[in-house]
Amino acid sequence: MKKILIPILFASAIIVSCKTETKTTAIKLTYPKTTKKPVIDTIFGTKIIDNYRWLEDDKSEETKAWVKAENEVTFDYLSKIPYREDLKNRLSELWNYEKVGAPFKEGDYTYFYKNNGLQNQYVVYRKKGDSNAEVFLDPNTFSKDGTTSLGNLSFSKDGKTVAYSISEGGSDWRKIIIIDAESKKVKEDTLVDVKFSGISWYKNEGFYYSSYDKPKGSELSAKTDQHKLYYHKLGTSQKSDPVIFGEIPSEKHRYVGGSVTEDDNYLIISASISTSGNKLFLKDLSKPNSKLITIIDNVRSDTYVAENRGSKLYLVTNLNAPNKKVVTVDVKNPTPENWIDFIPETENVLSLSSGAGYFFANYMVDAVSKILQYNFDGKLIREVKLPGVGSAGGFGGKKDANELYFSFTNYSTPSSSYKFNTKDGTYESYWKPSIAFNADSYTSKQIFYTSKDGTKIPMIITHKKDVELNGKNPTILYGYGGFNVSLTPSFSIANAVWMEQGGVYAVPNLRGGGEYGKEWHDAGTQLKKQNVFDDFIAAAAYLIDEKYTSSDFLAIRGGSNGGLLVGATMTQRPNLMKVALPAVGVLDMLRYHTFTAGAGWAYDYGTVNDSKEMFNYLKGYSPVHNVKEGTKYPATLITTGDHDDRVVPAHSFKFAAELQEKQAGENPVLIRIETNAGHGAGTPVAKTIEQYADIFAFTLFNMGFEQLPNNLKSRIKS
Repeated sequence: MKKILIPILFASAIIVSCKTETKTTAIKLTYPKTTKKPVIDTIFGTKIIDNYRWLEDDKSEETKAWVKAENEVTFDYLSKIPYREDLKNRLSELWNYEKVGAPFKEGDYTYFYKNNGLQNQYVVYRKKGDSNAEVFLDPNTFSKDGTTSLGNLSFSKDGKTVAYSISEGGSDWRKIIIIDAESKKVKEDTLVDVKFSGISWYKNEGFYYSSYDKPKGSELSAKTDQHKLYYHKLGTSQKSDPVIFGEIPSEKHRYVGGSVTEDDNYLIISASISTSGNKLFLKDLSKPNSKLITIIDNVRSDTYVAENRGSKLYLVTNLNAPNKKVVTVDVKNPTPENWIDFIPETENVLSLSSGAGYFFANYMVDAVSKILQYNFDGKLIREVKLPGVGSAGGFGGKKDANELYFSFTNYSTPSSSYKFNTKDGTYESYWKPSIAFNADSYTSKQIFYTSKDGTKIPMIITHKKDVELNGKNPTILYGYGGFNVSLTPSFSIANAVWMEQGGVYAVPNLRGGGEYGKEWHDAGTQLKKQNVFDDFIAAAAYLIDEKYTSSDFLAIRGGSNGGLLVGATMTQRPNLMKVALPAVGVLDMLRYHTFTAGAGWAYDYGTVNDSKEMFNYLKGYSPVHNVKEGTKYPATLITTGDHDDRVVPAHSFKFAAELQEKQAGENPVLIRIETNAGHGAGTPVAKTIEQYADIFAFTLFNMGFEQLPNNLKSRIKS
């Protein structure tokens, strides 16, 4: 189970100094003047003026012209940074190593993902027995520019038929293509307009998938809030696919998913109205026209079926267990009063995987992995001794698997994979990267600092061992703090290049995340959201107090909900950092819920419709609504994609317009809008490298570096 045509007027020019070793060059930065077209909303008696709502229309020629004009200014500026190309070259150099995923068996073949180094998308290979591997699916051939990516890849139970989804231009709207596994030939018409969906097979007959009715207007921004679960029988038209759940009013939910147990006996249906909490239902597939059985009829917990043995279900839940536990129950009476603890809750947060007849409990101990192996009777077999302190993943597979695989990484160790012997707990290296990065030259340290209200917050700080704590190190403080998402240690090629330049990389585990369970998550939601920003601000203060950096050398960065974090922090404490890097951010907190599936984020944020108190709270920190005239904001590079249909780019467009109009001083405010790109998933490697080169170049340049801190240019030439 798996879980525009616009009259472009010009504002006064801003002169930014560009220093090199031999002379100082002036970059003349002139923003396009964004036309104001005021729209007034009255919310709880308060008038809200929205001058840039027209930028929400992603289909208009006005918006397209605005995007083009802003990009011209941004890329002209970036092109004048003397070491931009050096960073791009180094990123390409370090990125160019072979990457191989863990193998998995389907039918007569063993499959695995592989990237030769700089391929835009991973390629799926397969081999039979001891034969040489062959290419099975190459997403790099799906489009000329590499912007069509592979999503889900799912095999029928006999491994002879494959259904896979693709995303075009980074959109969350997907297509599902069905092919014969042996010949790789397309078997039937492509399924279209699929969104937020898995692909779960029932025997070899068909599969379950989820989607919304196609919205009227723009498919990239129009609201979608009634998700439906469908069943597609092979050989039939998509138009005839029956709705299994979600069509009638009583079944209306924003997120619905279905998965079939490995034995094909049960369909498990999860239904949610928000990103936290779900109802859970079961359908007995062995009985034709069987009715839905309710496991949980409310959304007060997060619960899913991890496994089954016959009619015995194994569920992972945080019901009355904020850190999660595993329970068992029989399908005949599956409601909570009949649950029996199987792996009880502990002080650490649990996630679960299974394979080869065992369960693997992955606990987060201060955001670091600890793995315990159990059998299906609940007996603790062993603690798996990991290769080091960091993040482990995997340990999953089919019940009859003979071997399992897991991955291990941390901030200074590239991800490697291991073959695990479930019988004796030993493991051997399956694949290790050959990368030109010396991890021994770097150090990671976890510290705990105190937030505004006295709460202790963990943070991992990584940098070269020879970094001097003199307050002058370029530092990126990265955060998220929401949606129960945990930031655990993992290696990033981009961050490696940053640290090569003497950069410090710091990641605090803010409230709103999942590192310490549901209570930690809830402590950063709705009327407590300010806790997240306070935690982030306190992290910055710690780095400054301990001389890792200073405000002149500090950049803050985050994406999506993390983009909100950056936007709120820079508008509340504009003098705290030198550079702000909000990516694909949720920045208009008064209207976020009106776009695509945004209303589903209400558990974390609340909405302006909830109450006057909630409206005032959201208005109090909404980045778009808290940009103040005449304030000196940090140098800001906003990044987004024109096809982002999760956090629509209008958030970033409006924030950029407000900042460019009201900014005081010389710090630049730019927006970099990637065309034919979405929220991030499936972004081609080439585009990713260009983005990071621009982000790092902008950051270092605005920290005053005349050349790269590490003399990278001469080293590359040599």
